[in-house]
Amino acid sequence: MAHRKTNGSKIFMTVLFMVAACRAVAINDLLDRASERSDILHSLSTTLSHDLDSQFPPIGRVIMPRPSMCHTASLQTPIDKYQALQVSESDLLSLARSLLQAWEDPLVVLSTSANTLPHPAQSSISNKIQELQEHSKNLGDGLDILSGKMGPAAQTIASLPYRGGNDIGEDRISKLINFNFLLSCFRRDSHKIDSFLKILRCRAAKMQPEMC
Repeated sequence: MAHRKTNGSKIFMTVLFMVAACRAVAINDLLDRASERSDILHSLSTTLSHDLDSQFPPIGRVIMPRPSMCHTASLQTPIDKYQALQVSESDLLSLARSLLQAWEDPLVVLSTSANTLPHPAQSSISNKIQELQEHSKNLGDGLDILSGKMGPAAQTIASLPYRGGNDIGEDRISKLINFNFLLSCFRRDSHKIDSFLKILRCRAAKMQPEMC
């Protein structure tokens, strides 16, 4: 019993040390890591979209919902780089965190649905979705630490609940269309997150706005 307590104490102290070490890291370094992670996230979602395109039914492009139907569409975000450059650092981080957190449940839906997706590359797609979840979780942890360093405004998170349910359809076409739509929404938001974090990194490095 004493041995277990000793091991438990060691693990607890190790976790505390790791948290303290992360919080001691400079904001510039944290932004570098976050930007690298967000770049991987967006690149991976783009690769997944290309994988799906090979078997996407032509009718799917006609009847697939528009981006305005994405569950995160209600969040007011800059429409281009110029607008994003006018937004404060805290608000940019808040937007990035809000978008990332809004995908916690939908990524679970994508992961579950990928297991039975009617697609020749189903196994590869399923593995990549799991990678998305891992990178998203790691990025979220990093942004939580960043927000603690940047003040209350950066810690504000907008509520963007996902109400799409766990079922993406029963027939082959419905499954492919709904899966593709949900992934396209994530790809769109991952691009925003990546753009916001790159601007934050640029500002932290005190680069000129036109260089961001």
